[in-house]
Amino acid sequence: MNASWLWVLFTVLAAGGQTLRNALQRDLIGALGSIGATQVRFLFGLPFAIVFLVAARVATRAPIPALDDAVLLWSLLGALAQIVATALMLAAMRERSFVVAIAYIKTEAVQVAVFSLVFLGERLIWSLGAAIALATAGVLIMSGPTSATPRQGLARSAALGLASASFFALAAVGFRAAILGVQTPSFVLAASLILVLGLAAQTALLLIWLVAFDRKTLRAILGVWRSSLVAGFLGALASQFWFLAFALTSATRVRTLALIEVIFAQAVSQRLFREGVSGREWAGMALIVAAVALLLNG
Repeated sequence: MNASWLWVLFTVLAAGGQTLRNALQRDLIGALGSIGATQVRFLFGLPFAIVFLVAARVATRAPIPALDDAVLLWSLLGALAQIVATALMLAAMRERSFVVAIAYIKTEAVQVAVFSLVFLGERLIWSLGAAIALATAGVLIMSGPTSATPRQGLARSAALGLASASFFALAAVGFRAAILGVQTPSFVLAASLILVLGLAAQTALLLIWLVAFDRKTLRAILGVWRSSLVAGFLGALASQFWFLAFALTSATRVRTLALIEVIFAQAVSQRLFREGVSGREWAGMALIVAAVALLLNG
């Protein structure tokens, strides 16, 4: 594969890994709660991220670069934004109108484009803008409200979903900026280093929270360490591929292509629960596929 297309491979692998991690993490949410399951992703993913960094260091034979204040600040911004985004997403999903929340969370690609322009000066070309519009429309069609959707809490769900998308977008832009700021010729080493830095910050912040306010959940996390290792590995692997993609191209392109995760999730759901696919879902997936084709050809 041509090196210029590696970001596509990394993004597809990341979306697939994230879909599998989410499927495995569903049981952990029931056992540990939302904060506990989130900490599993960080705490048990960190050792694997360190292994990835060591492997990158050995493979590239490049020294671990020093990090300046800007890289550290962007990394911390990305880490904090991702924690807040996850909390808002879980709050949105607890609403009765959670399908509305999911639809608005998937506006992340649009917001990434805005934040990338503001913070990184990355401008849209017409094909990328059209791909974002098509993919977002496809997701909205697939997961938007229907006549059977409870009307209670629609506005709150939409607000929480949009806020979650905003913080996910900030996280993507923050990590992209941090990776670009690492002074090394190896994009693999840069991506791996920022992944370790981000996961370490997230693990520490949530660990402080759990020790201070929820030691029962912390003990429960340690009690399910075997199953948590699998979720941690898949989470770290997916994040590794996300960061490799961010190192090679704009966060806007990566997060737009990442909407194929919706199709992956649909396939997993159909496989596990034998659910049929409605005409509306077919239409939404067709728009997402068209957006991907436009994105890659553009």
